[in-house]
Amino acid sequence: MSKFKRMHLVVLDSVGIGAAPDANNFVNAGVPDGASDTLGHISKTVGLNVPNMAKIGLGNIPREVPLKTVPAESNPTGYATKLQEVSLGKDTMTGHWEIMGLNITEPFDTFWNGFPEEIITKIEEFSGRKVIREANKPYSGTAVIDDFGPRQMETGELIIYTSADPVLQIAAHEDIIPLDELYRICEYARSITLERPALLGRIIARPYVGEPGNFTRTANRRDLAVSPFAPTVLDKLNEAGIDTYAVGKINDIFNGAGINHDMGHNKSNSHGMDTLIKTMGLPEFQEGFSFTNLVDFDALYGHRRNAHGYRDCLHEFDERLPEIIAAMREDDLLMITADHGNDPTYAGTDHTREYIPFLAYSPSFKGNGVIPVGHFADISATVAENFGVEKAMIGESFLDKLV
Repeated sequence: MSKFKRMHLVVLDSVGIGAAPDANNFVNAGVPDGASDTLGHISKTVGLNVPNMAKIGLGNIPREVPLKTVPAESNPTGYATKLQEVSLGKDTMTGHWEIMGLNITEPFDTFWNGFPEEIITKIEEFSGRKVIREANKPYSGTAVIDDFGPRQMETGELIIYTSADPVLQIAAHEDIIPLDELYRICEYARSITLERPALLGRIIARPYVGEPGNFTRTANRRDLAVSPFAPTVLDKLNEAGIDTYAVGKINDIFNGAGINHDMGHNKSNSHGMDTLIKTMGLPEFQEGFSFTNLVDFDALYGHRRNAHGYRDCLHEFDERLPEIIAAMREDDLLMITADHGNDPTYAGTDHTREYIPFLAYSPSFKGNGVIPVGHFADISATVAENFGVEKAMIGESFLDKLV
């Protein structure tokens, strides 16, 4: 019998909690990540008021310098720790895949100087549209449409750009390049980037609307990912007939592998929380695992280096956390974590190599405290042990510490 009938994992995308021991091996605009600290720097520079996460134990997570405005609780309601990444990467897919038990020993390919001409020419030949060469480089998603959106509206050319992540992104005005056409082009781009020297984690359709000077990206984004290279704990659960619910971009990140209930994309963090709460209330969801990604922290504020917006986004989540807790049953477990860092006070616009926080709460808890520092994949091993399935490649369960 499962210790927890239902487990709910919520990933606060990019909410790191301090540089990992190997952070200096990763760089941001030429600056090593060794001084990055997403939550620490937000707390220090613009203040952070997250009483509900603090109550569970956020301020109790071991740090050399305590979070400035998030006090430790003398008697928290849950368990807390921080987790270190083993895999070679600091991107969304690497983080999520490791959380589900994989060890990525060879990072995906990235293109700091833009994509090679061979890829661009193939996309042009397939689509019948030219590609704006000047945009073909690491670029802010909002800046690239501000800079080249007017030209696209005049010429119908494709805006293809990348980032420090292993992604190829295609921005298209919905009135100029219809969604069906954009998705079709992205599917072709996916088909030609499945092997080295261009093994990309995701192809992302980035539709937008509006007029020059007032462009807005829409919720019609679509991510086309590669499938995990080995079975994850999601696959183990699915094979055992256990319900797995995906909220937000989780289904895209795993290319559907191991997910038997896709609850759809999020229009915003708030919409994602609404969907999670709705999912938790489904009468048929009696036992199983839900997996939610809330991306606004990363997409709207981390990459844009907007510390105030990032803080406000954390406040919004914290304010709604009691609603998630109210939707829990006595034998539910809620786990809150992240997938990497994205320090909005740091150099460049890339993710940062950081520890991730881990909070656990259940109405059934009799105890509380700090769990020893572990690794991302320990989450998956804990899920696996709870539901009586094999763990994936790596990870050590801490289920026995959640009492």
